Amino acid sequence: MDSTATDVAHDFHPWFRVYKDGHVERFLGSPFVPASDDHQTLAVRSKDIAISTASARLFLPKTIAPNEKLPLLIYIHGGAFSIESAFSSAYHNYLSSLVEESNVIAVSIEYRLAPEHPIPACYDDCYAVMKWVAQHNDGGDRPGLDPWLNEHADFGKVYLAGDSAGANLAHNMVVRADGDGLKKISGLVLIHPYFGNEEPAKMWDFICSDSGGVNDPRLNPAAHPGLLSKLECEKVLICTAGKDFLRDRGRSYYAALKESGWGGAVEMVETEGEEHVFHLFKPTSDKAKAMMKLIASFINPTNAASL
Repeated sequence: MDSTATDVAHDFHPWFRVYKDGHVERFLGSPFVPASDDHQTLAVRSKDIAISTASARLFLPKTIAPNEKLPLLIYIHGGAFSIESAFSSAYHNYLSSLVEESNVIAVSIEYRLAPEHPIPACYDDCYAVMKWVAQHNDGGDRPGLDPWLNEHADFGKVYLAGDSAGANLAHNMVVRADGDGLKKISGLVLIHPYFGNEEPAKMWDFICSDSGGVNDPRLNPAAHPGLLSKLECEKVLICTAGKDFLRDRGRSYYAALKESGWGGAVEMVETEGEEHVFHLFKPTSDKAKAMMKLIASFINPTNAASL
């Protein structure tokens, strides 16, 4: 598209720019890669599932016995609610490595992106996938269900995780969890979480059709200790990075959760000298590998003990 600065209606660089004709230009993101169910050559198999307005990529370790049960990880990708994908190379490769490292079965959620689909579309899509996953809890073989989850998911060990905006979504899915079969989540992993504070959140206000302002509980959970105290999970791991522009948001969440009276266990681990989502940009670095081992031991401590 041949555009000039005068054609711009809203500019949220480095994430996206909206032109006056409605065209959206994105600046970040990795290319899409297909799923692969080649069990002969891959350490981790993958396949895609369509679920209402959302979809998901499933990951299964190659070395799994018939009817063997593994912890279930539900992962939500980041990207300021507006970029990236569960199907992109960055997240496909990360989930494949995490599943291999931790020996779990994983569901990586693909949700509609803002600004074309304003919030709460991404929250609704994530919740739709959560409900679809929960339908497998009784082990039934109804139409629309997936045999990998039916045969291999241990619904007594369900974990949610996400990075950046995905961490925000993961937190809110735990808040929103009800009686649909996933009421009690074993653990929540928040990697460099995107939360708000008392400062104006211009992009949030733009992409959120029902924004409650800086203290919207979806954006700024630290401002709502009453909700935090009712968090429906047993333990929380918060990963921060020393040079991350969102570092203090994660720290505030940690402090608020500890002070809320919530009865679970919360741990915060900071990687010094690294920036936001460095583990996606530098996945083979020693610090990224260390963080992956930390997360793997959190979501599958039995497997970690055997390493």
